[in-house]
Amino acid sequence: MERLLSTYSFISRKLTRELLGQIAAAGFQGLEIFCSRSHFDYNTKAEIQEIGRALDDHGLKLASLHAPTSRDLSATREGGQPLSICEVERVRRIEAMDELKRAIDVAEELPFSRMIFHMGGPRETSDPRKRDAAFSSLEHLMLHARHLGVAICLENTTSEMGAPSYLRSFVDETRLSELRFNFDIGHAHLADGAEENRIADSFAPLKDLVASVHIHDNHGEKDEHLPPYDGTIDWAAAVKLLKTAPPSENLPLTVELKERAGTEALNTQEQLAAARKSLDRLEEQWE
Repeated sequence: MERLLSTYSFISRKLTRELLGQIAAAGFQGLEIFCSRSHFDYNTKAEIQEIGRALDDHGLKLASLHAPTSRDLSATREGGQPLSICEVERVRRIEAMDELKRAIDVAEELPFSRMIFHMGGPRETSDPRKRDAAFSSLEHLMLHARHLGVAICLENTTSEMGAPSYLRSFVDETRLSELRFNFDIGHAHLADGAEENRIADSFAPLKDLVASVHIHDNHGEKDEHLPPYDGTIDWAAAVKLLKTAPPSENLPLTVELKERAGTEALNTQEQLAAARKSLDRLEEQWE
């Protein structure tokens, strides 16, 4: 199992050579970088090149990027003006696509194979106009990404448009056959239905097109992004389920944790130790 970490764990901080060195020293082999300009300025060539050199120096692979979710320099995922492929207003949709293309263009200087997209915001309601907007956006963005060797992966979220059944019907009906899915197991644990069936029911519609997985835990009530085994997900059952995906032998599993605030805040070493410990347990079960 390749040890991959999302930099979402450090989203409020600048991604630096020093931080990358700490991640490598903790035993991680690759990264998914979250595109927020205050964290990683994907629009600045010099910064992209410096991160590329630092990754090489520390023996880290860039496995994927997470698409930006806001237009401005907000330091958190939740803040700022939303950036969405589902924008109904044409001018705003074009602005969003231009910004997303700039993130994809990182691959010109710093190659990566996957970009993770959300289908709108965390409370995106189902709407035929938004569906059409998403189709128009993705058709354009996929063509742009294809030339750079990047696959676009839609992630299941807790919104109506991010529901696994909705995502699958979207791909089947639009015939955007090159789209893939990033299965987020923590989000699946928050889906409707009996808790013991949520993950399996969420995985089923996406299974044959899953290209990567986000690994984190919660208690079935809110999106906590805890280390695996710190919540209520049955990881033994989850591992068996994930291994049924067609590319299971090389399925990229990325640990995606959230920074803790206030009195629960951890320093960098503590964050990395918690991620590494949970990944050790997961790796034992996987093998």
